[in-house]
Amino acid sequence: MTIQVDIDASGARDQLLAHIDAGEEVTLVRDGKVLAVATPAEPSEKRQRQLGVWDHLNLDLPEGLFIGPDPETLAAVDGPIFPSDDEAAA
Repeated sequence: MTIQVDIDASGARDQLLAHIDAGEEVTLVRDGKVLAVATPAEPSEKRQRQLGVWDHLNLDLPEGLFIGPDPETLAAVDGPIFPSDDEAAA
């Protein structure tokens, strides 16, 4: 997939680098004219997750936070499909 980036737009450099880092081909455009095509130096492989990226934030997250179902979703699933007028007003 080729992405077009207007090099005169604000934030164009960051957008360009993000697309190239993601392994996408980028067409550099100024005033609607193609100036160049930038491609990644080497095909990017799918990166593996890097564990411990957020350790510096010292978050106190429960061990099974992302493993179990969301309590709000479960409550919504167990509730009535069409709430009564009394529940809708609450």
